[in-house]
Amino acid sequence: MAADAAPAGPHRNGTQIWPRLVDTGAYWAAIASVYIAYGFLWYYGFKEKLFDEDGKMPAGLAKAYDGTLIDSFPGLNTTWFLLGVLEALAFLAVVASLVTGEFLPQRRKPILLSGLAFSLLVFAVMTFGQNIVSNYEGVASLFTYMGVTAIVYGLLRFVPMFRGDTATR
Repeated sequence: MAADAAPAGPHRNGTQIWPRLVDTGAYWAAIASVYIAYGFLWYYGFKEKLFDEDGKMPAGLAKAYDGTLIDSFPGLNTTWFLLGVLEALAFLAVVASLVTGEFLPQRRKPILLSGLAFSLLVFAVMTFGQNIVSNYEGVASLFTYMGVTAIVYGLLRFVPMFRGDTATR
């Protein structure tokens, strides 16, 4: 047998199929997870604030924020409404990314990346609100969300498999 004989196993054009299938499955699982997680996170957040509660802060939260900076400016209901708008914008970025086909492996993902960066801002705004009422447990939770979002952003931005760089695969 020649020393340069091809290894055993299924092949297509001289490459093994199984590693490619595993890579493809990993891509689709990861990208679906991003769209599902952020899509539903922001959808339910803005839906609750803008539609279920008509842009009015719930009484329990309003009591917690009574007398704080946001109570005097811009006001509790305005703050709640604006937070809902921020969440709606983050959700719309996820939807726009889907509609433009950025989920496809060969496509770059500028809208999704912008939506994730915007998500960091929304988490920062929420962290500010939690700090005002000394809800440090909530602050820690939001920092975790921010950190995970930064990791997802890095994955989509820097891992060739997600960037649309087919030459590096």
